[in-house]
Amino acid sequence: MALLSDLINLDLSDTTEKIIAEYIWIGGSGLDLRSKARTISGPVSDPSELPKWNYDGSSTGQAPGQDSEVIIYPQAIFKDPFRRGNNILVMCDCYTPQGEPIPTNKRHSAAKIFSHPDVVAEVPWYGIEQEYTLLQKEVKWPLGWPVGGFPGPQGPYYCGVGADKAWGRDIVDSHYKACLYAGINISGINGEVMPGQWEFQVGPSVGVSASDELWVARYILERITEIAGVVLTFDPKPIQGDWNGAGAHTNYSTKSMRNEGGFEVIKKAIEKLGLRHKEHISAYGEGNERRLTGRHETADINTFVWGVANRGASIRVGRDTEKEGKGYFEDRRPASNMDPYVVTSMIAETTLLWKPT
Repeated sequence: MALLSDLINLDLSDTTEKIIAEYIWIGGSGLDLRSKARTISGPVSDPSELPKWNYDGSSTGQAPGQDSEVIIYPQAIFKDPFRRGNNILVMCDCYTPQGEPIPTNKRHSAAKIFSHPDVVAEVPWYGIEQEYTLLQKEVKWPLGWPVGGFPGPQGPYYCGVGADKAWGRDIVDSHYKACLYAGINISGINGEVMPGQWEFQVGPSVGVSASDELWVARYILERITEIAGVVLTFDPKPIQGDWNGAGAHTNYSTKSMRNEGGFEVIKKAIEKLGLRHKEHISAYGEGNERRLTGRHETADINTFVWGVANRGASIRVGRDTEKEGKGYFEDRRPASNMDPYVVTSMIAETTLLWKPT
């Protein structure tokens, strides 16, 4: 084992210019991450310096066997916390050989929205709170829970400390540091209300880069749980009953919202979001109806309500924002398994480009 870890930690820069690039893309379910690596002749600082590549889409549910090639375009580069040195992780999106985005490529249309001049001018900031649950590998039951049984009721676990309250902290902390190493704008972590559930936050990041960062942060977490022999789930309600679900609360502000008089701009934006509540809900994650019940710090899925400091609202405005008359708001509706490309671009589109008739 010692030799194995020596080899894994070999510093290539002593002997070669070559680097390893791990290309990452989203598979056929829209949530499964896939990746494979290739050798690049030297260090790279921009995705445009990297070659496009391809994979067998018939094995990921993204192409038929008789025309199985899907082309991946490098879009964002991060330092690789696993291989270190000059090695990199590359977030990609997927196209047909003819250059058309495939149906699961949600980045392509998000990038279009984020490059619209009216959106660019408003410099949209996002902070995404990604909740997730760690499961015991053999039984698919939350980490630290007695197999087939339940821990004590919720209360002591949120931001809790201690062997009977916090399970999986080594994974969480490894992930935190690995994300900082990678160059992801991760802004914090905390234990969640349900034991075995945690959260990390990415942002504030601008436009499409918020989603690139969140996807790579998910990838890094998936790799760390793989090493730890623990299963990661983004299911919005992993345990039925009196347990909190898992969301991906999305904090949002524009230049106008951050400037004087911003609270009025925020109210108008929230009004527009209310008018398109159904469309947003249908794009905010699979199985979200199991989570948005009106209990456990959620608003009912069919109701749109907003309020200041209200955690049972669809949209929450912070006390600070109200007091200062400017700032940001939080969309509490997205599920933990949402696609950030879809959610962030939809919020921008509804609040900045859509004109209600």
